[in-house]
Amino acid sequence: MSQAISASTMQSYGLERVCRVWAIARSTVYRLCRGKGAPVVTVELTKRGPEGACSDAELARRIRQALDDSPWVGEGYRKVWARLRATGTRTAARRVLRVMREQGLLAPSRSGHPHGPKAHDGTIIPERPDQRWGTDQTTTLTGEGNAAIFILVDHCTAECLGIHAARNGTRFEALEPTRQAVWESFGGFEPGVAKGTELRHDHGSPFVSHVFQQEIALLGLESSPSYVREPEGNGCAERFIRTLKEQLLWLRRFETVEELRLALLDFKDRYNNEWLIERHGWISPAEQRRRLIGIQAAA
Repeated sequence: MSQAISASTMQSYGLERVCRVWAIARSTVYRLCRGKGAPVVTVELTKRGPEGACSDAELARRIRQALDDSPWVGEGYRKVWARLRATGTRTAARRVLRVMREQGLLAPSRSGHPHGPKAHDGTIIPERPDQRWGTDQTTTLTGEGNAAIFILVDHCTAECLGIHAARNGTRFEALEPTRQAVWESFGGFEPGVAKGTELRHDHGSPFVSHVFQQEIALLGLESSPSYVREPEGNGCAERFIRTLKEQLLWLRRFETVEELRLALLDFKDRYNNEWLIERHGWISPAEQRRRLIGIQAAA
């Protein structure tokens, strides 16, 4: 077309100028000039680069197997990636994310809602175990009615050190996880035995009561109330309660409070020894405690 001569002006005009005046794309002109008999070249859209240790179909099969073998439900792609590495499948975490998204295997998640400025920008994770504990309360429905659940976790290792269920969520029941934690970490009860450990809690009536505060003070625990309307201050306990609900409370029905209490104790052991924590390098809370104690002993 660039060689064609205009019959009216006897001049040649380039394709670019003609397409600009006609307001059409040059690619359209080339396609029309190619003719119906010209071959059409199709390009298969695939991921660039090497395929990796296995194909996407094989990786999807291994991902499904890892999800089936896991004792937990609703795990995200990062924990699946860690479990694949533990079984010898070396691949990128982003590839695991892509394959799980394509296969519809990602766990549903909820996005948070923005709120005002935080009361503090610090961290709640200490450097050693038994430096800061966090306690909190939740509820669940049983065959005997509503039951209160009290928990206590270590902020450093994310271990569940105490868990208890009762028909009534009184201040006396709220003390039971603290007693379990003191016995497990310090080996007994005596005045000041837990000195040097903070106990983070919210402003719920069982935790701010005189009975609760007097007993933890007797044991040497330092009361550390979180900021009002800032649940992030007790985020370790809040995160454990979310895991407890997703992995136990929302999956089973309990006829009695005693059945619930025994199931909570069993969950505590499984969680401490089998739940994988990302900030620990994908090891369990109990393994993280053993590792930190070993580092302290070597120092």
